Amino acid sequence: MAFVNAFIGNRRPRIVLLVVTYSASARTGLRNTCRAHEDHVIRRFGRAALFEATAFGAFLALRLRETYGADVQIERTEPFNEFTDVDETVVEAARAYAERDSKATPYAAFAAGTTHPDPDELKGREL
Repeated sequence: MAFVNAFIGNRRPRIVLLVVTYSASARTGLRNTCRAHEDHVIRRFGRAALFEATAFGAFLALRLRETYGADVQIERTEPFNEFTDVDETVVEAARAYAERDSKATPYAAFAAGTTHPDPDELKGREL
């Protein structure tokens, strides 16, 4: 819950640096960097981590890319907030689909004949 509060809270979600690794050696470098600089790492996901969007966070991310080249991807991103970034119809459809009776039912069949959005409509709708 602390992770969610760090992004949602009562203020605008903070920007973070997403660092994704694509090789075993780059993952090892990311793990070592995260362990050595825990105070600047928001969250680690194995192949990826979220760094604070500070000059030092950028330094850590760029140091990894300089060392491992194309095996490290860096993106500046803002966390997704389901309460403000998406229509309530999509939230309700996801909730209802997760609670469906038959887990083998694909979403298109589930949504047919209901008020839930059609999958083709969702695919064409921007957030």
